[in-house]
Amino acid sequence: MKIFRCDHCGQALFFENVRCLHCGSDLAFLPDRLALCAVEPVPDGVPGIWQRKTGRASLARARYRLCHNHGTWQACNFAVPEHDPNPLCVSCRQTRVLPDLSVPDNQQRWYRIELAKRRLFFTLARLGLVRTDPPPGERDGPVYEFLADLPGQKVLTGHCNGLITLNVAEADDAERVKRRVELHEPYRTLLGHLRHESGHYYWDRLIQEGGRVAAFREVFGDESVDYAQALAAHYARGGTLPNWQEQHVSAYATAHPWEDWAETWAHYLHMVDLLETAASYGTRVVVPGNGEDIVDEVDSPFEPQTDFDHLVEQWVPVTLLVNSLNRSLGQEDAYPFALSAGALRKLRFVHDVIHEPAAAARPQAGQPVSAPACVTEGVSPP
Repeated sequence: MKIFRCDHCGQALFFENVRCLHCGSDLAFLPDRLALCAVEPVPDGVPGIWQRKTGRASLARARYRLCHNHGTWQACNFAVPEHDPNPLCVSCRQTRVLPDLSVPDNQQRWYRIELAKRRLFFTLARLGLVRTDPPPGERDGPVYEFLADLPGQKVLTGHCNGLITLNVAEADDAERVKRRVELHEPYRTLLGHLRHESGHYYWDRLIQEGGRVAAFREVFGDESVDYAQALAAHYARGGTLPNWQEQHVSAYATAHPWEDWAETWAHYLHMVDLLETAASYGTRVVVPGNGEDIVDEVDSPFEPQTDFDHLVEQWVPVTLLVNSLNRSLGQEDAYPFALSAGALRKLRFVHDVIHEPAAAARPQAGQPVSAPACVTEGVSPP
């Protein structure tokens, strides 16, 4: 995530901020500008209407309301254009079912999930995959349900026909670590979950509907094999395959081509977000070597449309730095992965699909047809 600056005083701001600690300005994220901005009430005194806190009249004309979830729950810092009748911002309106907020701790769980979802929204918007200005009142992108287990009714995280379901227990650190250990996963986070599930959503949009099934199968394999049987076989063999690293970004990616795509998709979003963060700080990494140091400077400003090979050249030194910093603090590696040539081939496919011109994505005559992906994650090994 990039670092923003207060457009009133210039102080560095973080994506989650609602007030500038230097000048005291109120802040709101303006999705139509993909920017965190200082805002102030409009000068004519219309209650609940805000504008950018800037002397440039051309920028000050746009008017906004704060998202309903900001005023009611202090759970969002996105703004809504004044003309949009929907009380929720473009991210919050994607969520159609909330957990019971009267249950202790559910409000905090929901806040953490929505925060991760807004970060995902930002990355998807940067990649041109979700609209920041849908028609008034409407929403774009996946639909979400955040649910809690009930007696005799376990909520399973998954995706089906555009709906992403997430068990709110994943917002509890202890529960998430427990599941990570049970499922032999080196990495399990809320943001990682949402990135992974968005991969299933965009498989439907970009692969199945985009006429790319044949090209997908050449890289990831035949997704028409029975998903339930493949997942059962995955857990029966202990959740891994010998030498899985040669072709996959994670052990779970070996379960089924749909999971391979979703894991690779999530990994690509990791790359884009981390490199944009590094670019915001003007990161320059010098990796000591035998005789000649490896020097890498992350492009600033960072552009996700960058040539894929160049992305990888910047990625490797940055992940070495991140892991080294974590180890210095006694923490586990933030990036517990090693990318093989086979995994990089799949990541390149994701990159090319995202940035391919729209005209090239039209289905071709005779293109094999595949059903949309309906998947369930987080099932404990039998």
